[in-house]
Amino acid sequence: MKYMILTYGSQQDYDGMAGKATGEPAWSGEDFAAMGAFMESLNKELEESGELVETRALVAPVHTRRLESRDGVSVVTDGPYAETQEVLAGYWVVECESFDRATEIAARLGDCPAPAHVAARAYADVRPIAESQAELEI
Repeated sequence: MKYMILTYGSQQDYDGMAGKATGEPAWSGEDFAAMGAFMESLNKELEESGELVETRALVAPVHTRRLESRDGVSVVTDGPYAETQEVLAGYWVVECESFDRATEIAARLGDCPAPAHVAARAYADVRPIAESQAELEI
């Protein structure tokens, strides 16, 4: 079974990583390097176990475009969105034997080095991937 592990952040987190003033302590170069090393190590481990299908980090929400349909007309809004505090920051697609195993993998993300204020609000979602319409449970 395939599962998607989704991690979240905020524009403020991206700004802090870039060294911009956010009202919170900025990420140090060491913080950023430690996060990168952790992610590389986790990804290598998952690749070697055969469980990693794909993983990607997403760029800052300021580079987002949201598309909506209003009265049958597509409307494009550039990000970031003031009403949105949390945004998708990255994802992993893993193929493993169970939902519990996918949850174990996602729990490892809690060990990722980050400034305390970032780690305190970090979370991940784990969702099974439907391979067919019949697998969608509504």
